[in-house]
Amino acid sequence: MLNRVVLVGRLTKDPDLRYTPSGVAVANFTLAVNRPFSNQQGNREADFINCVVWRRPAENLANYMKKGSMVGVDGRVQTRRFEGQDGKTVFVTEIVADSVQFLETKGSSQGGQDSSGFQPNRDQNQNQFEPNRNQDDPFKNNGEPIDISDDDLPF
Repeated sequence: MLNRVVLVGRLTKDPDLRYTPSGVAVANFTLAVNRPFSNQQGNREADFINCVVWRRPAENLANYMKKGSMVGVDGRVQTRRFEGQDGKTVFVTEIVADSVQFLETKGSSQGGQDSSGFQPNRDQNQNQFEPNRNQDDPFKNNGEPIDISDDDLPF
């Protein structure tokens, strides 16, 4: 049996970071994921997918990403149910993320420059940040935004 989900999308709002009574971090967030086709009017529609991530990756997501940030999620689908305040059974389907990859630096979704001096560590299994030690980066764009459409991106 296989239950695996891979998503790339943008956060619809800032992640909601909370802690369990035992001190474990958990962040809830919603991803807007574009559908790969246009509707009859020629517009691209999106699905809004609820996700949850635990522990250190939850704290990193809440600290470094915000509404509009593009992230990649690798995880699984989970369903659960609970009794709501009105006494009715509530069913929830969500993606439990094993990892969340930051696909842009903090603030770049708004066209701004990341002035913190940090950049994501590209190790797939970690959501840690490390200082940018290479100050002579030939690819840096002097903080100028790059004009590129989401339709031009391969994902």
